[in-house]
Amino acid sequence: MGVKTTLPSYELGFYALAVTCAVVYSGSGIFEASRDSMNRKAFRDGIKPGWHYFGRKMDVADFEWVMWFTSFRNVIIFALSGHVLFGKICSMTVPQHRAVVYMLYGVLAVLGSMGLVYLMIILSHCLVLYSVALAKQKWLCYVAGLCCLASFKVEPFSSWQSGFVTGAFDLQDVLFYGGSGFTIMRCMSFALESSERKEGIYSIFDLLKYNFYLPFFFFGPVMTFDQFHAQVSTQELRRKDDEMRNIRIHALLHVGAIIAVDIFFHFFYILTLPSDLKFMNRLSDWSLAGLAYSNLVYDWVKAAVMFGVINTIARLDHLDPPQPPKCITMLYVFAETHFDRGINDWLCKYVYDHIGENHDNVMKELVATISTFAITTLWLGPCEIVYIWSVFNCFGLNFELWVQKFFQQEPFAKLEAKMSAAMSRRIRAVFGAANFWAIVLYNILALNSLEFALLVTKRLLLTGFPVSTLSIWFITYCGVQLIKERERILAIEEEKCNKAKVE
Repeated sequence: MGVKTTLPSYELGFYALAVTCAVVYSGSGIFEASRDSMNRKAFRDGIKPGWHYFGRKMDVADFEWVMWFTSFRNVIIFALSGHVLFGKICSMTVPQHRAVVYMLYGVLAVLGSMGLVYLMIILSHCLVLYSVALAKQKWLCYVAGLCCLASFKVEPFSSWQSGFVTGAFDLQDVLFYGGSGFTIMRCMSFALESSERKEGIYSIFDLLKYNFYLPFFFFGPVMTFDQFHAQVSTQELRRKDDEMRNIRIHALLHVGAIIAVDIFFHFFYILTLPSDLKFMNRLSDWSLAGLAYSNLVYDWVKAAVMFGVINTIARLDHLDPPQPPKCITMLYVFAETHFDRGINDWLCKYVYDHIGENHDNVMKELVATISTFAITTLWLGPCEIVYIWSVFNCFGLNFELWVQKFFQQEPFAKLEAKMSAAMSRRIRAVFGAANFWAIVLYNILALNSLEFALLVTKRLLLTGFPVSTLSIWFITYCGVQLIKERERILAIEEEKCNKAKVE
């Protein structure tokens, strides 16, 4: 049934009320657990002194978040401010050479932060993959690129390369592996795009301009070479209507998100609580479910803030970077689940869509998803928890297609055809609610721990059955219906915009 199927307003109002009450109830349980556990010895490393005048300590269990706003804060502000300053001067004076200025500034920033040896390692990988691109053989680009990526992700090659970088500081490992991994993905994109070019090949200078664009260098997102090259080569730099206003609004929203997370961490210890499974057993099923869901929402917020700040800089440079990830609250299908849209776009273009084509064939879809998650596993760094995460998410993506194909068979297709569009939407939302929790449970494996994921699964599906299982399923069903309603409104607005453009 179509996405424009509507439901009665009173029904949607009831769904909204049910979800709101459930969130408040679950949140109150997490708040009480956070308050009661604030001084537990087991949480001493994860909870540090915070707002003493409110009598609250702060959850500091997330290394990345703490790193951004302590040891890396000044580096980020200094490096990106310099980039914006030089980029603005260049855009006003010699816009045709702005890509060169970006490259030179990026090279100097990498040299200053990581040293000459690291810069030479990165340049050597760029040179290897550029040489491979000259052959214009896609399979060779894949093999060489994945081998280079493995050299940074698999031992002993990873330690061997990192051993060349002398000196040590808090962020060395983070910057080393971040810059190296994203460099290989960019070089592979360059090589694959060059192999498809009918006349000649892009120069190594184009590759260096692409790779050393500083806002993307260490932390992404990955912008495919064809998009970056087309946008950075534009000499006529014009802003769209209200573009600067939108950039300012987005910048303020990111600042607001940072403040909101800081406040949240003083009252809800969602990252530290799961580290003590004995304490977790005391929580109610609703609080445990809310804790698992909150972990995913927080990781989305973290990704949205990081990529949002970077994307704001890129938009000031007249680029159109990959959008931040879609909020986990708005997801109930595996195909849209990703926390890094740049990597997702890269994988879809060069692997998933390339092999799976229109994603209707079961065998092609299976090969496409296995290939995609194999590369994702290598990208994340092969280890036991990543293997488990990849297998479960690969299964979930395929299972969606299997269920879809199954219910397209007789007699289910005839049965749905006889239903009203509203009833079909309700039935599909029931399955979407189950899928929503599959996404949550599969992804907290990587975001938290295997033990916590097993505990949540056991409580929701076994010990909590049938009361907790069915009631949480119903609340999730209400949430999925609200998501579908939002999708319906957006689809109608998009159709109106398309009609206006045609007229």
